[in-house]
Amino acid sequence: MNRLSLRPFLALASVLGVAAALQATAVRAADPFPSKPVRIVVGFSPGGSNDIVARLIAPKLADALGQPVVIDNRPGAGGNIAASAVLSAPPDGTTLLMCTTGTLSIQPHLIKSLPFNPETDLLPVTQIANAPYLLLVNAALPVKTVGELVQYARQRPGELNFASSGNGTGGHLAGEMLKSRAGIDIVHIAYKGTGSAMADVLSGQVSMIFDQPVSSMPNVRSGKLRLLAVASARRLPGFPDVPTASETGVPNFDPVTWTGLCAAKGTPPAAIARVQQEVAKVLAMPEIAQRLVQDGLEPVGSTPRQFREFLVADKQKWGRVIQDAGVKLD
Repeated sequence: MNRLSLRPFLALASVLGVAAALQATAVRAADPFPSKPVRIVVGFSPGGSNDIVARLIAPKLADALGQPVVIDNRPGAGGNIAASAVLSAPPDGTTLLMCTTGTLSIQPHLIKSLPFNPETDLLPVTQIANAPYLLLVNAALPVKTVGELVQYARQRPGELNFASSGNGTGGHLAGEMLKSRAGIDIVHIAYKGTGSAMADVLSGQVSMIFDQPVSSMPNVRSGKLRLLAVASARRLPGFPDVPTASETGVPNFDPVTWTGLCAAKGTPPAAIARVQQEVAKVLAMPEIAQRLVQDGLEPVGSTPRQFREFLVADKQKWGRVIQDAGVKLD
């Protein structure tokens, strides 16, 4: 075949090559998100409140996205190990972080050398739920209301104590906020986890604790703990008969924690929007909303912009608590 006879063949091959490339690009562009399983990384051990919420929404989210949704527990360092795992994965929206108050609102005030920048390295996707604390005391403590607890503590400065899962945690800061708002002197005892902290409150070695309803209500129902109030600005729909601390004499007391989803910097906006929309739909499902409310949580499902605005205000709130109490990590 001479050079002249090759020209039509080469021209045709060139056209077909361009067409094939354009078709492949179009197919890739048309691929719906996600095109592979989604992983939600939880920075705490299985069985905790964040893990429970993640596993509650995962099956419904998988149905909506058309891909499996896998829960990957990476406990340790207050959620920083989990955050680092998300940031080391491709930022395509299929690896998400179960972000929390501690990781984004508290730790930036306490840890100078975080392995990432919470404000720039992680993108807000949606706030899943608010998680108000319950103020709980050992059943043997002779108080039945927050007002009685405050009076009892004022008469015994430095004698009462409260447990938390660690220095600088939400439960610790809730106790510091109570000290400040009520003007009482109670002693913080830090543990290496909620389980050991709760064990000493149940045994009576420690007077009180701030804990989530999902993990503490069995002990309330058994009579081992006495529930005094919900640490929130309003009563919880799941516990309408439980007063707020403000209703019983401690004003402006709202150490509410939260949980949400975040993605790594560089994640396509379309992927973030899709996840947010589907999570919001899941949270609005009656069976999901009812379960969250029963566990003392408040479903949210905010947009990325709303979540970002919330994070700014929440970080400032906890920063003031930390500064006023002079909290520092050892």
